Amino acid sequence: MSLEFLLVTLLVVASPGTGALYTLAAGLGQGPRASVLAAFACTLGIVPHLAAALCGLAALLHASALAYESVKYAGVAYLLFMAWQTLKADGPLKVGAVSRRRAPLRVIGDGILLNLLNPKLSVFFVAFLPQFIAVNEAHPLQRMLELSGVFMAMTFVVFALYGLFAAAVRDRLIGRPAAMAWLRRSFAVAFVALGAKLALTER
Repeated sequence: MSLEFLLVTLLVVASPGTGALYTLAAGLGQGPRASVLAAFACTLGIVPHLAAALCGLAALLHASALAYESVKYAGVAYLLFMAWQTLKADGPLKVGAVSRRRAPLRVIGDGILLNLLNPKLSVFFVAFLPQFIAVNEAHPLQRMLELSGVFMAMTFVVFALYGLFAAAVRDRLIGRPAAMAWLRRSFAVAFVALGAKLALTER
């Protein structure tokens, strides 16, 4: 495992995105347990993209404008839905004192969908990971799985740290209604911005 691969992967994983934002919101709104669940869900959302890459479907997604655009705009629509949900004072991504906790399966389901509807992940597995597989590699499939496993492990750890940090500062924010409203709006704007960025992204 090259140091270059680890550094680049860390940069990709740690850069702000839908998964990191969702995990932060889960930590602030629901606490540490939900933040770890959210990180786990976002990691699970990578699996279909890996499977698609191994089966050649990601190459089709990369080559077909219609397939790529369909997945992309489904992702944009879901990000806008998440923004609307976040804006609601009593929404599932509520940032504040929790009167009713979201079901773990709902937390996991939303996290999986966020990454599942991100076509750039499939392109990532087609265009990025193969660069770290030697041309003369005896077992390229096994190597691909190893690199993907490292990417997923790093995703879970980094996202969980984001979420746990958010959960740690949660108690300081709960008693401040103005801060809560500001945070809800900030998360909503961030989801909209990510949706706009995805909509304008080309293959």
